[in-house]
Amino acid sequence: MSPEILTMAKEALDMFAFLATELIILFLAISYLVGVLQEFITPEKIQSILSSRKGKGYIIAALLGAITPFCSCSTIPFLKGLLRARAGFGPMMVFLFSSPLLNPVIIGLFVVTFGIKVAVFYFLVAIIVAVTSGFVLEKLGFDKYVKPEAYEKAESSSCGTSCGSKKEQAATSCCNSAPEPATASCCSTTPAMAAASCCDSAPAATSCCDSAPEVKEEDNRWMRIWRSTWKDFKQVFPYLLMGITLGAFIYGFLPTDLIAEYAGEGNWYAIPVAAVIGIPLYIRAEAVIPLSAALVAKGMALGPVMALIIGSAGASLTEVILLKSIFKNQMIAAFLTVILGMAVGAGYLYSFIFG
Repeated sequence: MSPEILTMAKEALDMFAFLATELIILFLAISYLVGVLQEFITPEKIQSILSSRKGKGYIIAALLGAITPFCSCSTIPFLKGLLRARAGFGPMMVFLFSSPLLNPVIIGLFVVTFGIKVAVFYFLVAIIVAVTSGFVLEKLGFDKYVKPEAYEKAESSSCGTSCGSKKEQAATSCCNSAPEPATASCCSTTPAMAAASCCDSAPAATSCCDSAPEVKEEDNRWMRIWRSTWKDFKQVFPYLLMGITLGAFIYGFLPTDLIAEYAGEGNWYAIPVAAVIGIPLYIRAEAVIPLSAALVAKGMALGPVMALIIGSAGASLTEVILLKSIFKNQMIAAFLTVILGMAVGAGYLYSFIFG
């Protein structure tokens, strides 16, 4: 093996070790802090806030989106909940735009990888465009392009989920289709439960709605947050590893001149091309940022990098397919226009201000 190849391989391995150590520690630390924050600001509370501030919660929606580390696809089920709760259309769209782009993990990766100046620029562009777009889309009446069925509440099919609710449940057991006596409600806490329990596999003395032995929340809160953080990390790790590996390979083996020629400063078409590539690419931000760091180190301008990150984090083909169950084609087109416009605009604006 030639000395040149060995040198490139060593550079690639050094970059891999650097990115892996830095980004893994950063991801775990930020995710844990977000988990602590979400102990107090739950998804249910977010839905309640946005539902009660119809037409007034644009900034609030953007900030709430910023503290919810969802990828673009996992935002969709939450969006459906907001629709069913009749949240304001404008704030709801702001949340849709800001949630995948402004989560703390992405901002933290930006700060560590590109510096505070780039991170602040990215944050301001994303939040301004998200708020403005939500406001404009509401004023233009785009709420008429939400499919009527998106507002319909899904019927619950779970057993015992309405334990203690105001509706009468005595007539029908939650596990059996046959009528039961009033004294044999599955949510009853009385001993009469033993005779006709709807969860016969449980011991007779235990209600099917009873939970495991009670543990004080304060005693296990921090470990529960850590377990959730670790679970999230294991789900994201393949994407993070993919980004780090690609970035290290590019840093070690891709010729600097090639990147500088096609994506360097002064190359006007690099920004729109990067934005368009980013949307169907659907690399999670946790993966595209280390990849982008290697591209910048090899000579890629930050304008195209900004467009690539916004395009890939803000939208994807998978997300568009999921949005089809909620929105009509006109709304889908508006959504893609906003993300693409944000990516291209941010790229050119950064090049103009800092180039």
